[in-house]
Amino acid sequence: MTVKQLSLPELADACVRFGIGGVGLWRAPVQEYGLGAAAELVRDAGLRVTTLCRGGFLTAAEPDARAAALDDNRAAVDECVALGTDTLVLVSGGLPPGERDLGAARERIADALGELAPYAGERGVRLAIEPLHPMFASDRCVVSTLDQALALAERFPAEQVGVVVDTYHIWWDDRAPTAAARAGALGRICSFQLADWVTPLPAGVLNGRGLIGDGSVDLRKWRERVDATGFTGPIEVELFNDDLWARDGEELLRDVAERYVRHVL
Repeated sequence: MTVKQLSLPELADACVRFGIGGVGLWRAPVQEYGLGAAAELVRDAGLRVTTLCRGGFLTAAEPDARAAALDDNRAAVDECVALGTDTLVLVSGGLPPGERDLGAARERIADALGELAPYAGERGVRLAIEPLHPMFASDRCVVSTLDQALALAERFPAEQVGVVVDTYHIWWDDRAPTAAARAGALGRICSFQLADWVTPLPAGVLNGRGLIGDGSVDLRKWRERVDATGFTGPIEVELFNDDLWARDGEELLRDVAERYVRHVL
């Protein structure tokens, strides 16, 4: 998504040339290209698919909507298997129209995980609950903190459900470092993602993730914290930004890699 202006073949080629060994994929471009073709493309390029994004949106109370969400998430798990990744990132879902009960919405997520976690676990896939910044609680994700994500994940075996540590969403929370340490100790960190927080936020808040080094987040400190937990998985850079998407994709990818070395390592 960081360089969504590149086609999947262009992305695979650029990653190989720049020495980037893994890529997190999103379902829409994979489905557009074709699941089998995408799996073959990354495999032939020697790339690892680090995560697939996204599943989730599990807060619906209406039975048909709930059933459709569960079916879509099972399909996403199957897509993970085809792509060779063991991690499906979940954006859990916001409040249904007219509802104000955050606790009830989170319980519906837990109920859905109770059905999905065994299905995923049987196929070698972990469901990774990603907390999103509280500004997204109403319409996108009622799980706003790493503590809340862990509270859901810990109801299930660690090999089935874990969490995403995403600096963009949790950097502001003074409890997040302790939660990250606990998640690591429990073997619950499925994915570690980096983006910076820049101000003023753009009008379209969703696409406001800043390029590494341009904002307020101490990304090196966060890398050190997650390293200290024993996490050895891949680190992803995930940016949503209209200005960045307007740039040349290969130039942006090169810039991301250079800034990662400068500001994170």
